[in-house]
Amino acid sequence: MTKLILILIGISFTIFSTAQNSKQAFVSTDIDHFWQAYDKITSTEDSSSQYNYLKELYLDKASAGLKSLLEVRNYTAKEFIDAINHYPLFWRSLRPNTLNAGKLYPEIEADIQKLKLAYPNLKPSTIYFCIGAFRTGGTIQQDRVLIGAELSLADNSTIIKELPTWRQPFFEEYKPRTNIALSCTHEYIHTQQKNYVENLLSTCLYEGVAEFVSCKATGKKSNSPAIEFGKANQEQVIKQYISDLFIISNNFNWLWGENRNQFKVRDLGYYIGYEICERYYNQAADKIQAITDLVELDYTNEKEVERIVDISKFFPKTLEDLYQDYEKKRPTVISLYPFANGSQSVKPGLTKMTIIFSEPLVKHNTGVDYGPLGETYFPKLKPERTFGEDGRSWTFEAELKPNQRYQILISNNFRIESGVRLKPYLIDFKTGN
Repeated sequence: MTKLILILIGISFTIFSTAQNSKQAFVSTDIDHFWQAYDKITSTEDSSSQYNYLKELYLDKASAGLKSLLEVRNYTAKEFIDAINHYPLFWRSLRPNTLNAGKLYPEIEADIQKLKLAYPNLKPSTIYFCIGAFRTGGTIQQDRVLIGAELSLADNSTIIKELPTWRQPFFEEYKPRTNIALSCTHEYIHTQQKNYVENLLSTCLYEGVAEFVSCKATGKKSNSPAIEFGKANQEQVIKQYISDLFIISNNFNWLWGENRNQFKVRDLGYYIGYEICERYYNQAADKIQAITDLVELDYTNEKEVERIVDISKFFPKTLEDLYQDYEKKRPTVISLYPFANGSQSVKPGLTKMTIIFSEPLVKHNTGVDYGPLGETYFPKLKPERTFGEDGRSWTFEAELKPNQRYQILISNNFRIESGVRLKPYLIDFKTGN
């Protein structure tokens, strides 16, 4: 009997320890330190003293999370001081919401536990509540979830009229404090993902995975207006996205709040990724495996990315077919003067070269780069480079040494009016004596 009691005690202790060990870790000491610094900073107009208070009372006491936030968002002391001095009503109205952040922990922790059920491979991350200078409501670094409380803990009681006009809609549309648990779950998923590749599809999938899985796991509706807009305007949105897919060199048309697409809707790229993930999940027999596929997606594995996108049937054609359609539209270099590409005895000295394109290009986008052999085989180019009047030719001068092989890559930064990019063209030749 004694042995049985000891065994039961041991089992109970093990269960208790596991529950304790699985408890979600939160850190919000930076909020307290910020307000200590804020009170001293606003007590004086001496700028030198303000910077000293910020450093000694806030930045020097930074938690690991705040240090990460400062690093990933490149915050400067000036940004903090300017924000504190310019928005007194905002800060005073926000303060109570930040000091009672602990009241939000149970809901956040409950959602993280739901995420664990949906994605059993979930690794623990610490959630840090910090105060930044309006550059992010939430981001990550390694296994740290970094919440910018000045954005994420605002609610209807927060006075935003002092803030720039372009920033105010975020508070009105996203209702950040009300949706803080979902936001934390979204960022938590990012700590589990592999790094995305710098292209439009990869970044949209990366954000879409976090948004879809956080919503599916918690049973909550996304607070991003882009999801609802995208579903209501699917045909037009998909058509524009396909048009941009292989063209744009940055993601701001579709991501991270800059609204540079024709719809003027913030973060429509979240909808693109969300919809692909939702369709992939819905057709899967094994739902847990589907979520695992999405969360653990290797963005450097083009075939796996292509597989998930094609299975979703989000686009009217496969990715490969869309790419081939794009390739057919691309302009090309059709000739080079005054010598043929591949020549083996080009006259050395200062040489003017002209390339001819298959169709007119816009004149404000150009680009040359090293070829596969690198910098050693790249000639010295003169800064003066000119387009022909019709946009179908481009001329530059190079200083060529004797008995030297050269490579010049005419890059895909050249493009036609619609944005479709030039097929890269490698100029490869040798000079004579």
